[in-house]
Amino acid sequence: MPETTLPARAPSIRDPRLDVFRGLCLVMIFINHVPGNIYENLTSRNFGFSDAAEGFVLMSGIAAGLAYSMDFNLPGRIWTGLARVWRRVWTLYMVHLVTTAAGLGAVAAVTLWLGDPAPLTQNLMKYLFTQPVKTFVGIPLLTHQLGYLNILPLYLVLLLVSPPVLWLAWRRPAELLAGSVLLWFFAGVFRWNLPNMPIPGGWFFNPLTWQLIFVIGLVTGVGIRGGKRLVPVWRWLVWTCIAFLAFACVMVWVKPLAGAVGYGLWLAADAGMPWNLTSFDKTFVTAPRLLHILALAYVLSAFPAVRAACGSRAAAPFALLGRQALPVFALGSVLCLALQAIKNTTGQNILLDSLMIGGGLALQFALAAARTYWPKPPKTTHHPAVAG
Repeated sequence: MPETTLPARAPSIRDPRLDVFRGLCLVMIFINHVPGNIYENLTSRNFGFSDAAEGFVLMSGIAAGLAYSMDFNLPGRIWTGLARVWRRVWTLYMVHLVTTAAGLGAVAAVTLWLGDPAPLTQNLMKYLFTQPVKTFVGIPLLTHQLGYLNILPLYLVLLLVSPPVLWLAWRRPAELLAGSVLLWFFAGVFRWNLPNMPIPGGWFFNPLTWQLIFVIGLVTGVGIRGGKRLVPVWRWLVWTCIAFLAFACVMVWVKPLAGAVGYGLWLAADAGMPWNLTSFDKTFVTAPRLLHILALAYVLSAFPAVRAACGSRAAAPFALLGRQALPVFALGSVLCLALQAIKNTTGQNILLDSLMIGGGLALQFALAAARTYWPKPPKTTHHPAVAG
């Protein structure tokens, strides 16, 4: 019987913008996850409606589309694609559990060092002591997530269900996007969410609404694989997005304008407009936040100068972080919980904050460099005769 050969996948496409902006998001997420430091004022959330989390999820979708989509387009490769995607999901799950355990250990170590038990009651850690049985069930089920450690559960759930989405992205992208928008809209209107346990309520990053950002990124990645843009560069749309981004920045900084716009949105909601079109809620990634990240991504993707800048030597450190996003994010998450515990005792201290933020970022850059440039051991040849 002749041997059947599966079609080969095309080589991965590496866009420097993806690595650089993912690296920048990791830096901003780390800074924002140590609340009260002066450098928070420099991150993207101070200049618009969205923040680094939306950018990170969008680029995760693009990366998934680039990395896995060909297996769902070439004949005979679907099972290979399923294996590759779900192997990555398992890795994300393991990293999340290890990060959770390491984060708890880091906070406990700081508590012993500084003699301040208060951090062990923060970021939903107190349920380990008040409802330990339900909490220890909830952590592996992802129904209990510590504060600041809840992006990975969102990402792994979205990646878990991505195979049919990847299949549709090649064949019915318009219908896929329409269904994703409808799910986002109705999940927001009726406040659908995945459950928590032991605490009531739903996930902080609601997969039923955040899926829209991920799906848009995924379809974008599939489009890049197919040699086309999801949305062409239209001059009128570029300038419309720039105007919207400028308006959002001014609104954040000019309080009277923010008050006036907020009052107008309240009137619209009072007149019957769905709340997820008029509010700024992060859990349900409501319309202003969603439109802001999409406008920002569109503008950054429209100018060739941005791509050239991302390929420059000055941007290389951020590209290094972006290429090692998972281990860097895990290390940053553990460090941020430890630094929060320290700041709980030290309070506002510019010098100490600079040392902590700078030191934490240095460790993350060092980890990314080590994983990228550390010499790998040579492959050994297995000789059955010798082994026997």
